[in-house]
Amino acid sequence: METGSPRTMEQVEFFHKNGYLVLEDELPEGTVKLLLARTKQLLEEFSLEGHPMTKFTTGAGGEGKKHIGDQYFLESGEKVRFFFEEEAFSAQGNLTKPKERAINKIGLTPHRMISTHMLDPLFRSITMTSRNLAIAKSLTAASTLGPNPVVLQSIIICKQPEIGGAVLSHQDSTFLYTDPPSAVGFWYALEDATIENGCLSFAPGSHLWEPIRKRLVRMQEVNGKGNGLPEDATPREASTEIDDDRFVIREVKAEALVLIHGNVLHKSAKNLSQKSRHIYAFHVISGDYEYDTLNWLQPGAEGFSRLEEVAAA
Repeated sequence: METGSPRTMEQVEFFHKNGYLVLEDELPEGTVKLLLARTKQLLEEFSLEGHPMTKFTTGAGGEGKKHIGDQYFLESGEKVRFFFEEEAFSAQGNLTKPKERAINKIGLTPHRMISTHMLDPLFRSITMTSRNLAIAKSLTAASTLGPNPVVLQSIIICKQPEIGGAVLSHQDSTFLYTDPPSAVGFWYALEDATIENGCLSFAPGSHLWEPIRKRLVRMQEVNGKGNGLPEDATPREASTEIDDDRFVIREVKAEALVLIHGNVLHKSAKNLSQKSRHIYAFHVISGDYEYDTLNWLQPGAEGFSRLEEVAAA
């Protein structure tokens, strides 16, 4: 059994064995409609004036790491930020799509105790909940989330029609590293995610045998020369890629929640369809584990938002 509430031993065991779990019907239909309407409003209202036109890249193309050293990207933990699809621009650098159809991601952080938890109250209302706290606690194990779950990195991923870029196989712990690793992604489907519009694929059990081979860190703090992967890191696409036949394609309906172990390999194909694939995601880590000071996203003095405190309010 893979769907439903992760409160049965069978479902928890599925997650620990496979590194992911799909929970159907986690969001009411009315809530999903409100979240989609709010997403549309954010896309329509943001201004291009003064925007650096930062693209969100995944390493699949020739500009694979440009946004990593972009100050706009590094400050996305402080403000609402908008990142474009790579293919939304012509060779001359002009937008070829309306801005509402050109955005790849909207960053909604910060996740701080006082500025809790993000800058959008509607998305906050489905994040800092007793339900998500219960889910997080049900996943606590030596190989997964540790004690004191805290929330960070809220994003809306739009996966736009025709141009929504492919995301190569990766592990979320690469970006949000703790010692020991504890990151779990909460991935809420706001629209149906299908093979045609770029649903997720997982390498089941890879969190148990695939180590964290690379890290995304703030290189300015390391050598004062900017940001990105250390020079000795080997991007996965340039090293041994995991065979496609080890991945399981996982289509999900709108309203579903997908839980993603921080060490499990997962990816998504390009959206070649005429339908978008909007999702809302955030990550949870253990607040009691050491959070690497070189991670791209850093907390303020108040720390990240604790699920136990806010959900109980």
